[in-house]
Amino acid sequence: MTETTPEAGRPDRTLEPKAVLQRYLEEERATFVAKLDGLGERDVRRPLTATGTNLLGLVKHVASVQADYLGAVFGRPFDVPMPWIADDAEVNADMWATADESRAEILELWRRSCEHADATVAALDLDAPGVVPWWGPRVRDVTLQRVLVHLLAEISRHAGHADIVRELVDERAGNDDGNLPEQSREEWAAYRARLDAAATEAARRAGEEA
Repeated sequence: MTETTPEAGRPDRTLEPKAVLQRYLEEERATFVAKLDGLGERDVRRPLTATGTNLLGLVKHVASVQADYLGAVFGRPFDVPMPWIADDAEVNADMWATADESRAEILELWRRSCEHADATVAALDLDAPGVVPWWGPRVRDVTLQRVLVHLLAEISRHAGHADIVRELVDERAGNDDGNLPEQSREEWAAYRARLDAAATEAARRAGEEA
């Protein structure tokens, strides 16, 4: 099959289905972990939503999930201990980094998780069977293809979380690939004001209290 890059709209290179999934997985990983670039220790860790979402915690979580889905599920256990996802772990222990867990340690976990996952993908065919023990008995039997699609959805979802959290930290948004229009801070402020005015007017017309 010929894979086409959405940005250019022209053929990229001929890729097998597994290679297509692998390519998109690599792209999502790269844009996701780049959200930590240029930030200090507090900014990569501080919670910026009501449920505590934070950048370094997202990386820790996704690294752990990836290591399990493309590790233990296919009988290829990850060799790095991850006590934060054990059955007796504290709730949400995989969603934040303690002061004793350095950024370098979390990023090394990320690197090794990606390396282990890639080795699994390289070693197996898309129809290779696996078992997800934390899924229900009727859906726990899976293939590599299904797990790759599931993992892509998982990483993309958390990449979106990271994008919003990074914007809350320092207003940096997007992936520097043209997915956002180039506007000045003043232009973005005017745009936001216009949206806010539209929301207020819509609420007024609906009879909602201000």
